[in-house]
Amino acid sequence: MMKQFGVIGLGRFGRSVANALVERGFEVLAIDRDERCVKDLEGKATVSLVLNALDEKALRDAGVADLDCVIVAIGDSIEDSIMVTMVLKSLGVKYIVAKAQDDLHGKILARIGADRVIYPERDMGIRLAESLAAPKIFDVIELSTTHGIVETPLPKRFVGKTLGEAKLREKYHVSVIAIKRKAPYMTKEGTPELKEEVIIAPGADDELIEGDVLVILGAYTDIDKLTGK
Repeated sequence: MMKQFGVIGLGRFGRSVANALVERGFEVLAIDRDERCVKDLEGKATVSLVLNALDEKALRDAGVADLDCVIVAIGDSIEDSIMVTMVLKSLGVKYIVAKAQDDLHGKILARIGADRVIYPERDMGIRLAESLAAPKIFDVIELSTTHGIVETPLPKRFVGKTLGEAKLREKYHVSVIAIKRKAPYMTKEGTPELKEEVIIAPGADDELIEGDVLVILGAYTDIDKLTGK
């Protein structure tokens, strides 16, 4: 069954999240009290509503309680962010993701029931610094709102096949740019251990084994088809 998401707060971050979810084929209920923000998503989000997210009855009537996940993307008011999270918790929303401005804000959100707290500005800064200091090809890299480089466990139906036999490019229109796997080796002390092995630009004859992690380049919709999401 298709997952249904809600996004409350349609500033730059909220709009970006809503658009990305829609482009990946999910149903999205977009909410903001500012009509101009809502209009920006009309025709894109499954449903766009102008309403006060502090109004528990209005959220219930909109069907928010039945969503699989709600993202609280309010960025201009810490108090509203906290209050909306509390309202969602009281509605019994299954999974709440809340955007925090700083550590204290994040701790409060977690304490009142947010299942996941994110720090977009801080995390983006950290990722930028890490990529500049030591680029890692295996980070999940968003190339656009529709395409990216993603790590995913090897689906069981491909175990034992070669890349050529799996025909991932022909069937799913994705490219495997690397394979990560745990390879056994002996330590200096003579004990067996596992270390990560990376196969860069694997060929058609490379065999896929259980436990492999594929690093895939492609459209998110195609990657989801491959992984069965």
